[in-house]
Parts: sequence; structure tokens; C-alpha cells
Amino acid sequence: MALVIDLKPGEKILIGSAVITNDTQRTRLHIDGDTPILREKDVMKEEDADTPCKKAYFLIQCMYMARNPSMYHDKYFSTIKEIQHAAPKLSFFFLEINEKIIEGMYYKAMKAAKDLIQLEKDLIDNVTGG
Repeated sequence: MALVIDLKPGEKILIGSAVITNDTQRTRLHIDGDTPILREKDVMKEEDADTPCKKAYFLIQCMYMARNPSMYHDKYFSTIKEIQHAAPKLSFFFLEINEKIIEGMYYKAMKAAKDLIQLEKDLIDNVTGG
């Protein structure tokens, strides 16, 4: 079954290592195959990974897009070890994320990590009064 993606005018999508930019009209793509696909809204640039949980998300994203995902495992597990040391209550979230990584389900791990980024933001806002 093909993945169906509707792109807004000017929206970008990553398919494998290619960046595709939509023209001026809405476009519907039917994509069949087994290659990593990311919409522009799900892509995090390295310079935007400015919090610990965003760094973890970025590394999972790298795993998802890489031909050899294991090359990012050491850095990822080192990063989450630091996060768990600082905030032990987040360990529960990493159980789910790590399970998905071990199973090779990197996109699902990214989705779970997105929830973690929101929780991190809420915690920071709570502390800073923002």
C-alpha cells in the first residue's frame, strides 16, 4: 500500500537523500517502497537542536535517514543517559523510544521523541514562569 502525501505549495519533503520542493500548486504524491521519508515540518536542523531532548530527536532523525543507523547509537545513548541523570522521571519515555530504536522503527521513535520535546518545553516553561 502506497503512502499518500499532500504537499502545500512550496513545501519540501525528504525522500531518501533527495530534497523535493513542491511547485506553486498543491500536489498529491503516492509513494511506494521502503525508503525514509520526512515532511519539512518533521525535519530538525542540527542548529535547532538546542535542548537535550531536541538533541535526542535530532539523533533519532539521523538514524532514520542514515544507511547505517547504528553509527548514531553511541551518541544517542550517551545523550539520553545525561538527560535521565538530570531528570530521572523522563526514563519512562525513553523506554518506549529505545524499544522502537532497537526494533528499527525510527520514524515511530521520532514521533515519541516529539512528545518528549513538548514535555521538556512544558517543564522549562514551568520553571522559568514562561
